[in-house]
Amino acid sequence: MTVPVHGLPSLMRKGLEVAVVPPPLKGPRVRSVASADDGDRGQLVRLAGVDGIDAASSLVGKTLLARVGDLPEGFEYHDADWLMGRSVVDEKIGPLGKIEEVMVGPANDVWSIMGPFGEVMLPVVDEFVLGTDEDGAIHVSAPDGLVDAEG
Repeated sequence: MTVPVHGLPSLMRKGLEVAVVPPPLKGPRVRSVASADDGDRGQLVRLAGVDGIDAASSLVGKTLLARVGDLPEGFEYHDADWLMGRSVVDEKIGPLGKIEEVMVGPANDVWSIMGPFGEVMLPVVDEFVLGTDEDGAIHVSAPDGLVDAEG
C-alpha cells in the first residue's frame, strides 16, 4: 500500500521505475511497478521481484522515488515546496505577487498570492495556469473579476 505525501497525487503506474529509500544492503535498489490499483486509503502496489510476505515486509516504511522525467507534465504545480515564494504574473494585469500558501482541495488546489492587489486566491486549474517562464515565474490567466485591478 502506498500513501501519497504532502497532498501530492499518487503516481504509481505499471512500468514506472522507482528507487527504494533507504536502499537495501543487498539486492536491487531500483524496482519496476508490476501493478498499481487505486484504493480508499492509497494504492495497492506490487513491485517486480518482490515475491512473498517477507520481501514485502522489508519495504514497510520505505520511500519510493521516481525520476523527475517520469513525472507527468505540470506536476510541479502540486508541489507546495516548489511553489512557495514563486512569482505569479497574469497575462492581462501583470505581476500579481508571490505565492504565500497552497490550499489543497478535493477538486483543485488554491494558491494564496500576496502582492500589489492584496491577497488573490487563484484556483489551480489548467484553464488558468499557463506555464512557467525561464526565470521561474508562473504565468496565469486569472478569471475576470478575481483581481480588483481598479483599487
